Order: sequence, then C-alpha cells, then structure tokens
Amino acid sequence: MTRSIAAAYRAGDLPGFFRLRAGDLEGAAREERRDVDRAALASALRAYHRDLGTLDGGVEATLARLAHPASRVVVTGQQAGLLTGPAYSVHKGADAALLAQHLSREDAPVVAVYWVASQDHDAAEVASTTLLDHSEALHHLTLDVPQGVSVGRVPWRGEWTAQVLGLLDAFDTAPEYRAAVRARVERALAGGGSYADVFARLIHGLLAPTGLLVLDPLHPALAALMAPTLARELERPLDGPARIEDAAERLLMAGFEPQLRRPAGATNLFLEEGDGQRRLLRFDGKRFSTDTRTYTREELLAVLRGDPARLTPAAGLRPVVQDALLPTLAFVVGPGEIAYGAQLAGVYGLHGLGQPLLWPRLSVTWLEPNVARLLARLGASAAEVQADPEGVLGRALARERGAGAASQERLAALDAELRALTEELGALDPTLAGAAERTRLRTTARVRHLQTLAARALARQEDDRTRQLTRLKRHLLPLGTPQEREMNFLTFLLKHGDAPLRRLLELAPGTQAEVPLT
Repeated sequence: MTRSIAAAYRAGDLPGFFRLRAGDLEGAAREERRDVDRAALASALRAYHRDLGTLDGGVEATLARLAHPASRVVVTGQQAGLLTGPAYSVHKGADAALLAQHLSREDAPVVAVYWVASQDHDAAEVASTTLLDHSEALHHLTLDVPQGVSVGRVPWRGEWTAQVLGLLDAFDTAPEYRAAVRARVERALAGGGSYADVFARLIHGLLAPTGLLVLDPLHPALAALMAPTLARELERPLDGPARIEDAAERLLMAGFEPQLRRPAGATNLFLEEGDGQRRLLRFDGKRFSTDTRTYTREELLAVLRGDPARLTPAAGLRPVVQDALLPTLAFVVGPGEIAYGAQLAGVYGLHGLGQPLLWPRLSVTWLEPNVARLLARLGASAAEVQADPEGVLGRALARERGAGAASQERLAALDAELRALTEELGALDPTLAGAAERTRLRTTARVRHLQTLAARALARQEDDRTRQLTRLKRHLLPLGTPQEREMNFLTFLLKHGDAPLRRLLELAPGTQAEVPLT
C-alpha cells in the first residue's frame, strides 16, 4: 500500500524532503525575511482591495501592520469555488487567521493572507457547489464556467446571479437566516468583476473581522511584483522540473506516490495566449512552445513587461512565487498541498528561498443535532461513518438485536480458538504449521467478510424503514464525498445563523474535530 505523504510529514518521517519539521512554529518565527518590499506589497494589496470594493478601515489597519519592517504572513489559498466552494475553503482561511492571531506580536506583526487561485483554469473544479437544507434535500448547482480560461478572467454573468439567488430561495430554512446569507451573497455579487472576484468578496466578508486579507495574483499591481520571479524562472526553465522529478524518484524509493510529475520538456509556467486560453509552456533547449505556437525567451520577457499577469506559475512553482512575494512564516495547507510540498524544496533553492513551514490545515466536520443524536446512538464518530456507513449502522443494529454472530468479539474468539488449534497442530507435526496458519488467516478473513455483508444487509433493511443511513450519508458523505470536501459552508449559516462561523473562529489553530451544532 502506498504511504501517505501528509501523514508521514505530520509524524516527522520525511526530514529529507522538508526544511522545517511539522509544527516548528518557533523555528519559523525566528527566521527573518528582509528581502521583501513590504511597503510595495501593502500598496499593491491596497489597490486590489480598492478595486474589489473591500477597502475599509479594518483593511487599512491590517495593511499598516503588514508594512511593519518585521511583519510576517500566514498564508493559505484555494481555488475560487462557487459560493466559496466546499467548506474547507472557509476552514483554511479561518485557520490562517487563527494562527496569525496566535503568533502576532506588537514588534513583529503576523498577518493572515488568503491567496485566491484566480489563475487556475480548471472549470470543473470550481463551477459547482452542494448545500443541504432542513428538509434533507441536497441542492447541487453547476454553472457553465468556460474551460481553459483563468477564472480571474471570466466575467461574472447575470444569468449566474439568477441561478445562485434561485438556489438560496429554494433552500428550506428559517426566513431570517436565508435573508442574512442572501444579503452576504448579494453584496459579493453587486461588485461585479470576475468569477474569482465574487469568491474573494465572499471569503473576505466572512473572515474580514479576523484581519484576513485576500490576494488575487492576476491583479495588475500584484502581478507586477511577481514578474521578477517569473523572469528568473525563464532563465533556466527546466531546472525546476528536473528537481521536482528528482524528488519524485526519491519519494518512490521511500514508498510514496509523488503528487507531481513533470514530463520531458515541460516547464513550470503557463502562458495566457491571445484567445484567452491558459496553456503550458514547453522548452526544447532553444525555444519555448505551447500547443499553438513557439516563443523566444525575449518574446516572453516582453509579455512580462507588458502584461505580467499573462505568464503564470504551474503547481510546481506557484508556492515559490507566493513566498517570494510574501514574508511567509507559515503556509496553511491540505494533504494534497503537503504532498506537492515534498517535491518543492529544490525549486525554492533555485530562487534563493527556503521553503516555509507547512501547517496542516484545520479540519472540521459539522454535526447537526439530528446527526449528533444518531451518532451517539450508534456509538460511532463521523469519521467512522464516512469510512464505512453501512458497516457502522449494521454493527450497531446487530448489537441492539444481540446478534453476536456479527460482533468483533465473536470473531476475535473464533480467531483465538483457531490460533490455539494451529499451534497444537504445528506441535504435532511442524510440516503442518504453515498450512494451518494459512487456513486460519483464510477462515477469519472469510468470516469477517460475511460479517460485513450481514451488517450491510441490516443497514439497508433499516434504511428502507427509517432512512437513517440516507440521512447520515447526506450529512456526512454528500454525493459520496466527506462533508468538508463537498458541502458548502453557507449550508450551516443558512440553517443556524452565524453561530457556526463564531464556533469556527473560537477553535485553536490546526484543530481536527467533529463539532456539534445546536
């Protein structure tokens, strides 16, 4: 079985791939970043927030803290999902804010920044969202976002506004909660702009009271500050991919599946071409090319000078561009981003940077009252249900009915008896020991499988009667995906007001929890 890079990082088992060990906040805070022009960064962010329509006294106060010569940043980011996308998009921003508050000092302010992945062009990953209302109805909306175009270049459309507001109007909940969420959404939509702008306003509207800033790398003022890093990458465009591939081979040798692979000739850069499509740049040693045409280095440098937002980093360079721009202390990341990070230390080195501390993001599964009661009855956690919903419900029903044949204790007793029998047979004739052990393993595995089938059959029977399994899945595994990776955070605001947001912002940084809602 392939080992988890994220789990190994948390356990401190990958020192050869990460500069700082997991959780080393003190080590990260001791470092300095004197090479960042904080005044220029604050000025560019001011221009962005002004254009976004979110520049106010609170943002100005945060920008003043960022301009402090000893300031640091806790950064996180996510693709610009519809209506904030899955719940973890909000959870990540909250965690960055919580961690920044924890680390900030008057003589060394720490500011939270949310990097809106506006350069991303995979429409399938941002065009949909899922909500669950009080009547247990799942609402899933998909907008026709064009494929291949950076979402920060896609203008928000009037028909999308009608679809979004129609979704909220159809949501079964208390009128006052619907009105409050609708007002949030309407404020985000009123500013117009791009698909990414609407996402940014929603994230900022939820988390601005924490002092969090949003950042769009396609904004001209910010893109100009990133141009030197991209120009440096153009000088030796295959060195970064080579280092990523070297790390990939070392991960494979250590028993891990690398997250990033760079095929021959692929660079870590994308170019937005004249038709608006974002295409990967390749390099043959002399010239660059996309699927449509070739470019000289001089032509690409001219693009950078004229419109630096057209040249954008691929996944193997994006964190480096981010951390060249920001005085990063910690980067709040999910498991996939940790896996990317395991391959990027060498790319950071090419740009004269040290990879910052990766902080595994806060993770919350929200338990609504009916689900919390059902889990208590089953004696199970949400995580156990997400891993095996039929098995959890079926085993609980078997216990209630006194069906010992389906219990783990009965299987353990059988295995103990078979183990004793195996040992006795081996003592009588050592040549039988191997066959006896294989028989024991096959027997217990077969009985375990039969127990699983019986438990699932019980669960299906109960679901036909009470719909308990259906309810659990809709809350904890909507559309077959764990809750925070599919369910929109606005679901909980629509059903419980601002209480879930307050609860979220009361958690400790990095919390991994199942949080009941009342």
